Parts: sequence; structure tokens; C-alpha cells
Amino acid sequence: MNAKNVSRLGGSLVRGFVLCLLGGVLATGCRPSETPEDKPDAGLPGADAGTTDAGTTDAGTSGPDAGTDAGMTDPDAGMTDPDAGTVLAQVDVGEPKPNLMLLVDTSGSMTLPMNVDLRDSSGAYVCRRGGTAAGEPCGNDTFPCDTSRCPTRWSSLQAAMASFLGSSGARVRTGLATFPDLRSDNVYNCGGTFGVTVGLPGTDTDDKDTLVAKAAQVNSELQAIKNSSSTPGVKTPMGGTPTNPSLQFMGTLPELQTAGRSNFVLLLTDGLPNCNANYPNPYPSASCRCTLGTLSGIALCSYEPYDKLGCLDKDGSVSAVMALKSKNIQTIVVGFGSELATGEGAVVLNAMAEQGGFSRTCTQHVDCGSVDTCDMSNGLCGRRFYPASNQGELSVVLQGVVDRVRKTACLVPFEGAGSYTQSSLVVSVDGVELAPGESTWSLTSEGVRFAGTTCQQLQEASRADPVRIVVRLR
Repeated sequence: MNAKNVSRLGGSLVRGFVLCLLGGVLATGCRPSETPEDKPDAGLPGADAGTTDAGTTDAGTSGPDAGTDAGMTDPDAGMTDPDAGTVLAQVDVGEPKPNLMLLVDTSGSMTLPMNVDLRDSSGAYVCRRGGTAAGEPCGNDTFPCDTSRCPTRWSSLQAAMASFLGSSGARVRTGLATFPDLRSDNVYNCGGTFGVTVGLPGTDTDDKDTLVAKAAQVNSELQAIKNSSSTPGVKTPMGGTPTNPSLQFMGTLPELQTAGRSNFVLLLTDGLPNCNANYPNPYPSASCRCTLGTLSGIALCSYEPYDKLGCLDKDGSVSAVMALKSKNIQTIVVGFGSELATGEGAVVLNAMAEQGGFSRTCTQHVDCGSVDTCDMSNGLCGRRFYPASNQGELSVVLQGVVDRVRKTACLVPFEGAGSYTQSSLVVSVDGVELAPGESTWSLTSEGVRFAGTTCQQLQEASRADPVRIVVRLR
């Protein structure tokens, strides 16, 4: 959280400060079974198998020399183009699916409006008291937002997650952890993740039904956290943003260090990392950037223990991401909320994303959005993290992340792909011939790229239930 969240802190952090004086609360992934890499496969035309036509060698035509790509001609040998029916690629899709542990920020600032100045058709400010521009913004304990009229960060996240988990549950192995964790600090609400809310599926579990059920469990837990509630025992967003210790905990999970799978932590946060009780240079040190705002004109970081808890914990959070990467766990950083688009928030999340091994990639400026640019020299967006300022943008980001995580499942590469035309190919999936199209496949310089529902079918394939793809000449 940061200084812009003082209104939220008024109901919890400031009260927490008073309580602190009494002992209070701070509230602030397609791998072919045999990838056609100049390597013959059983039943496929290999380098020494000869060029075939419907399985029969053409009379008087010798096979390509050893090392010649399957189905391709050797101009030095004086051969003709490959015959109709020549298999260019045949793969069984069903590689182990990646682990995706969701690490979700449930700090107090998540109850703030997505757009504090949202107005209805009559012109009334629906996120402000009295409906006027000068009215107090909703989002604190005494004035919670009516999410049916004024979407908050939390209600928007819930809606985006419901859609994402419902459509992508079978494509990855999901789990859930949240922070702050009251089990590790129920005084200042500043404790890092102490345990997982929903564990990842079993070690060898990749089947669709199990993964869909696991995603539904994750969604159920997220929906159970209410934006606001006066009912005892009902969990609501509250507290600070202990990003560093929460990331450190991710590195202790053996299920995120399994061989043979890609492992990811998807960090979704709306605030600047703080809550480091061991911050080395407490306020008023110049190296402490206070994230808590003021009380009666005095910085809240002036008072213990906020002189450490309130400091921006950039270095610690970046170090935690680097430690995960050293264990082959990539961190995907999603910044949720418009205030993280620029300034210090963007700087911190950028640094984390750069070290996390999953920066936003691009080939042109439009790939990075309307307020960002593409660095053509390295193929990365200026903002390395994934920004989302509303529910719609978050839904797009989440879908894009999974598409990228599972991108390899939807590409079948083969040698010389750029020398063929799309109309010259016959592509079949599990024996069913597919015409090229937006929801099926297209030819690229790398090979056949699948899209839409066909891509999703491939991403949902497993070792126990693989999908066979055959690409041949028409």
C-alpha cells in the first residue's frame, strides 16, 4: 500500500496506530513425443527412409541422403518436390502441465474503488459519499463500497478470477496462497504467507477432471473473501503488503520444485511491498520510503513499529524473486490498480518482473498497450510487469499469461515450414482433418500454429490422454 490509501487506512491503520500504543493493529509447456528435429520416428519418413507416397516409395526415385530433412528435396541429388501425402510432422501432445501457484494480495487497499470518480447516468459519483465530487471515497470500515454500483479492486479481481479459472482450469495445475496471513501476525496484520490455502494437485496428476475441480476450489476460496462484512469470522481484505516474506515462503514448497514440470508463481498485487519487520534502515533514514501516509501532518512511519513496517521493501522483494529463480521457479508479476502504472510502484514491480524470468515480451509497440512501448532491441515492453487497471484488463492479462505459459503446446514445428503454402497442407487432430482458420490453425515460418478451441484442446491434453497431430502434404 502507499500514501494514496490513507482513506482506507483511516478505518484500520490509523485506528491500528492508536491500538498499537495499547498493543494495536496495523492496517495498512506442447512438446512432441518425438519433435521433428531431423530425427526419424516410427512410421514417419526419416532421413534414410526414403520419400514416400501413401507409404510406398516412388518407382525409380531414391530416398534423400542421410541428414536430408524428412519430406524435403535435396537439390544436389536432382530430386523432385515431396509427393502428396508426405508426412511433414507427427506428434503426440501431452507433456506435463506446468504448476501455477497464485499468490494473491488481500491487503486492506483491495477494498478501494477501481475508479473513485465513477459516475452513473445521472452524473452522481457512485463511489463517494453523498454522490458528490467532494464526498469521501468509499472503501473503509465505516463506509464500504457498494460493489454493485462501485466495483472495487477486490470485487473486480474476483470477477476476473472466476472467468479465468473457469476457462483455463484444465490447462495448468493451480494452487492458491494469499497475503497478509493472520496466522503469522494477528496484531499488525503484516505477516507473510504462512501456508497455502489450496495446494497444487498431486505430483503425477494431469487429468482434466482433477485440474478443473482444483481450479474450482481455488475460485471458491477467492469468492469466500468478502469485500466487506460485519459478520464475525468472515474474511475480508485487510492489513499490509508483506510481499517479500510471502515470496520467500513460495520457495519452501517442494511441490514447486518438481522435476519435469515448469513452475510459476503468479503474484497479483495492488500495493507497494512493505511489512518488513527487519528493514535495515528504519525511518527517518533517507533509504526508507514511507508507504503509509500521515496522521495530523506527521508521517506514520515516525512511530514504532511502523518505522520499519511502513518502509518500501523493494530490495527484499527483488531478492526473494531472485531466490525463486535460482530454484527454477519463475515469478509472473501482475500489478492491479491504476496507481501502479507509473511512479515508484512501476519501478518496484519492474525490478521484480525483470528478475522473475517472465517479463512482458513484444514484437511491436501495440503489444505493450497504449501507454507503453516495445524495446525492439530485446523484444521486451518498457514495463516488464503485467499492468491491469480494471476487471477487463485483468481478465486479458490472466488469459495472456496462461497462453504464454502453454504456448509451446500450440505450435508444431517442422523443417522448411516457410517454403510451403497453407493450402498445400493437410492438418489432422486425432484423425479429424481441420481447415485453416482463426479457431483451428495457420502456417507460420516455424510450423503449424494452432489457435482458439483447437489450441485449448491441445493445452488440455495430458500424458494419459494425449492428442495426435499429423501434418502432411495435400
